[in-house]
Amino acid sequence: MLLLGIIEGVTEFLPISSTGHLIIAEQALGARTELFNVVIQTGAVLAVILVFWKRVKELLLRWNDPGTQDYLIKLMTAFVITGVGGVILKKLQYKLPASPIPVAWATLIGGILILAVERWLKGKTLTDRVSWPIAVVVGLAQLVAAVFPGSSRSGTTILAALLLGLNRPRAAEFSFLLGIPTLLSAAALEIYSAHHQGATIDWASVMIGFFAAAVTAFAAVKWLLRYVQTHTFVLFGYYRIVLGILIFALAKRL
Repeated sequence: MLLLGIIEGVTEFLPISSTGHLIIAEQALGARTELFNVVIQTGAVLAVILVFWKRVKELLLRWNDPGTQDYLIKLMTAFVITGVGGVILKKLQYKLPASPIPVAWATLIGGILILAVERWLKGKTLTDRVSWPIAVVVGLAQLVAAVFPGSSRSGTTILAALLLGLNRPRAAEFSFLLGIPTLLSAAALEIYSAHHQGATIDWASVMIGFFAAAVTAFAAVKWLLRYVQTHTFVLFGYYRIVLGILIFALAKRL
């Protein structure tokens, strides 16, 4: 449980697919329930709240400031798009299974797309303002991540923001802040569903994973925010390609 929590914390907000890493880890440690995987994500959310505490406090306490209000409305719009779209997709049961082959493809293709986008952005001037098109497309990008496990929620949202001209630090910030209501809602729904169905929840294991994810996600997010100040996401593109190939190789041995 501790190791899975550490893996979740390190990979949830880096654009490298937490699902892909958990698939590899679960081959050695045994599969965990969807409830466990979703709830430990909230540990990573707690880390983001702490890292962005000044920004979160500003959004909550200075919501009537025009600039803050504009950002907050765009953030909530992206969340609503994801929420409404997620409900529709769930009713239609439209989602690929989180099994090795689909996840490997999503991880690999995501890596190639990161390299392609970064090459296209080379020499271009990027903005630090979140526009309405960016907010809408980032909300839709979260749906892509929901449909294709392994594509990475942070990876798809950051990539979408970059494509529309948002600079890397602001793209990461908007993606991470959007993850707060998104991942908390997913965890709440999963807990409610498990309780409604009378499922037994091993809260001790969940809490170990939760706190491990919180500590490691805090370190990972702090590092990434410093890294993107002076670097592109090319490193993550190459990493995802290697990871995708590794998952393919692992799938053939199953």
